Amino acid sequence: MYDLVLEGGLVLDGSGSPAERADVAIAAGRIARVGDLASEAAAERLNVAGHVVAPGFIDMHSHSDHALLANREAFSKVTQGITTEVGGNCGFSSGPVAPDELADGLAELGISDRWQSLGEFLDLLTERGPSVNFCTLVGHGNLRRSAMGAGARAADRADLLAMRRLADQALDEGAIGISTGLIYPPGCYSNTDELVEVCRSAGEHGALYATHMRSEGNQLGDAVAEAIEIGRRSGARVQISHHKGCGSFNWGKVTRTLAMIDAAVAEGVGVWADQYPYIATSTDLGALLPDRVYDGGRDAALKRLADPAVCQRLRVELHGSEGPARQGASFSDVMITQVKTDANRWTEGLRLSDVAEAWQMDVVDALLRLLTEERLDVAMCNFILCEEDVETVMRHPRVCIGTDATARRPDGPLGRGKPHPRSYGTFPRVLGRYVRERKVISLEEAVRKMTSLPAAILRLSHRGLVREGYWADLVVFDPLTVLDCATFEKPHVTSVGIAHVLVNGVPVVRGGQVTGATPGRVLRLQADCTVS
Repeated sequence: MYDLVLEGGLVLDGSGSPAERADVAIAAGRIARVGDLASEAAAERLNVAGHVVAPGFIDMHSHSDHALLANREAFSKVTQGITTEVGGNCGFSSGPVAPDELADGLAELGISDRWQSLGEFLDLLTERGPSVNFCTLVGHGNLRRSAMGAGARAADRADLLAMRRLADQALDEGAIGISTGLIYPPGCYSNTDELVEVCRSAGEHGALYATHMRSEGNQLGDAVAEAIEIGRRSGARVQISHHKGCGSFNWGKVTRTLAMIDAAVAEGVGVWADQYPYIATSTDLGALLPDRVYDGGRDAALKRLADPAVCQRLRVELHGSEGPARQGASFSDVMITQVKTDANRWTEGLRLSDVAEAWQMDVVDALLRLLTEERLDVAMCNFILCEEDVETVMRHPRVCIGTDATARRPDGPLGRGKPHPRSYGTFPRVLGRYVRERKVISLEEAVRKMTSLPAAILRLSHRGLVREGYWADLVVFDPLTVLDCATFEKPHVTSVGIAHVLVNGVPVVRGGQVTGATPGRVLRLQADCTVS
């Protein structure tokens, strides 16, 4: 007897093949049969006629990480059909860390646990159990801080050996690759040779190198070339994170950079990319400042921002060659999305230029004041992308989908602020707006990009397809109504059209409602991936 049969649905198996009407039987957490199962015995049958049954969506670029300890339901992710998250992106992971490195962030989320190694964090998450499956990269930023601190100096041989040892340890503990965040400290202080050396660990383990590149603006082409070079020299497969061109001066460049990916693949270098389907980015407001400000860490940066001479120099630079105008953008493109203190809560949802007007000061002075008062803990959205590029990138066959977001929920600490709506709407937005309404790609291709493509890049075993013997990570959605509802003004809103979501055979969303079940597994390189 089967545990559950999903009957009468249109099965899109994730391979890109057309849908077929079939029943799907589940037993012991796996897909047991696919076909006409009308006469088969089952403990429960669920009629899904008029709906698509697809593999659960894989969020190729997530930032949930330790937030899953506070939001085990992964509310904003499961409600958009996500069954597996890939964390540790952009050079930041939940280990290795110094004992108190995450203390402030953990306290804000109500998490009392502490750990140091990435393996310890994965063990803890396994013990607690999230709703979604979770795997993680190890952040190069974590490796660099652990090996040589937060300074801007170049790595010497001893530093490289220390980072390699830490990388090997994390990969042995289950990390599925290494990530970089080359616009953030301390990753921004590294050179190509350092990154090649550290990524040799990924290459030797058959793992992935995922990169938030050094530039997504004026030096976009150079940044893609560097990512490809790192993959070629290290032997690691390359995942280019949230591929895009920032600022009007750089719109259209993705056509050339996608061709660079194709050329590298033709040469035998494994290169892919991911994207989110929006025209605004999201990151820390402090990313607008030059790298040198952060040399030595947060306290050193705040000390510099308290120096009038430093601020005067920044004022000149940010209005000139170091400011957003250098890539065809402006400070009015920046929206404040979250601050730490109640005193500045009024700024959330406003453009930086509006904050400056309210304070009756120059916009750069407003930027520096807000960062100082919030001790650099300010998030922003930056409206500097274009729809044509979003569609161009989406059409490329080696591009998959990622939220670039933390799992949120409408209440509690993770319901604060006005985060990017991608936290709640990424995957339904692709299905509703880019497939059904704009017809940018087919439904079959969209599902492939969300399922079997990321599973293949990650080399996940028995996930990403509706096949007998595969784990029953499944999403059931209405192709006629599925759509994102979260907006920049009201981001904490779930999507519509996602009827049921199963993780390892257990419903985590049923009839559009989160069940509270936590059947997710921590997926590790050695145990859950094919690395040969």
